[in-house]
Amino acid sequence: MTFDFDIVDAHQHFARLDLGYPWLGPDAPIDRYHGDDRALRRNYSVADYRADIASLPIVASVHIENGAGDPLVEARWIDEVISAHAPLPAAQVAKADLSATGAEGVLEKLAQIPSVRGIRHILNWHPNPRFTHTDRPGIMGEPAWRAAFARLEPLGLSFDLQVFSPQLVEAAELARDFAGTRIVLDHLGMPPGRDEQTLAEWRHGMAAIAACPNVVVKVSAIGTIDQHWSVASLREVVAPTLDLFGPERVMFASNFPVDGLYSTMTDLYVAFDELTSSFDRSEREAMFAGTAQSFYRLPPFVAAGSSVGD
Repeated sequence: MTFDFDIVDAHQHFARLDLGYPWLGPDAPIDRYHGDDRALRRNYSVADYRADIASLPIVASVHIENGAGDPLVEARWIDEVISAHAPLPAAQVAKADLSATGAEGVLEKLAQIPSVRGIRHILNWHPNPRFTHTDRPGIMGEPAWRAAFARLEPLGLSFDLQVFSPQLVEAAELARDFAGTRIVLDHLGMPPGRDEQTLAEWRHGMAAIAACPNVVVKVSAIGTIDQHWSVASLREVVAPTLDLFGPERVMFASNFPVDGLYSTMTDLYVAFDELTSSFDRSEREAMFAGTAQSFYRLPPFVAAGSSVGD
C-alpha cells in the first residue's frame, strides 16, 4: 500500500448482543443476499475493531447504527463508547424509522446526544424477500415519512441513504425536494446484480443522484454487493462513481465487521489503494479522510494529516 496520510473509516459497526439485534438473533434467516452471517452473531468491540485495522493508518471512524431493536438505547451506548474511545469512533449515525408514529420525537431525542451527526433509515426494497429490508416500495414519497425527514435539516442532522439501484431515481427526487438536507448515499447505490441491464440502470440512477449537490457517496459494503470481489470487478462500479461525484464528494469506508465476511480489512484497503492510484495526493486525502471529516463534522484533531494515538 502507498498510504502516506491518515484515514477516516466512514462506516463501521459495533455490536453488543444484549441490546437485541433482530438481524443477528439466533433465529434470524441465513439466506439473505449478504450471505451466511452467523459469524457476525457475536459482540464486536472497540478492541476487535482495533485488531482489524492494526496494519492501517486509520485514525478515526464513524459508527453507523447496527440495527439494534431500540435505537435510543443503541445511540446512548455508542455515545458512551465515543466518550471513552474517541476518535475510534469519533461520531455516530443513529437509527430512526421515519415511518413510525412518534418519529419526530425520536429525532428530537437523538439530536440531543452529543455524538450523533445523522440518521439512517434503511430503505432497500426488492420484490425478492431475500433482498428486501422493507415491506413496501415508495416509502420516500409517503407524506408521513417526508414530514419526519423534513425535521433533519433544522435539527442539524444528515441522512445516510441506503437503497438498491432501482430506487436511485426516486432518491434523487428526495434529494432535490430537500436540497438543504445533507445526504450520503451508502454503499455505491447497491446494484443487486452485475449483469449489464442492472449496471445500466445503476449508472442512470447514479447520474441522477450525483446531479444533486447535497449528496455525497460512500464506497463501502463492497462485499455485500459483490461477495467474491476482485479489483477488476470493483472497478466496474467504483470508477463510474468517482467520475460522477468527484473526489471531494466521495468517502471510502470498511463496513466492518460485515465486510469481514468477504475479506480482511487490509485486503479491502489494498484494493481501495489500487483503485485510486491514478489520483493525486490531495484527491486521495479527500476520499480517504477529508470528505468524511467535513460531512460528519468530526473534531479538528482527527483531520487528515494529523497523528492520533491510542
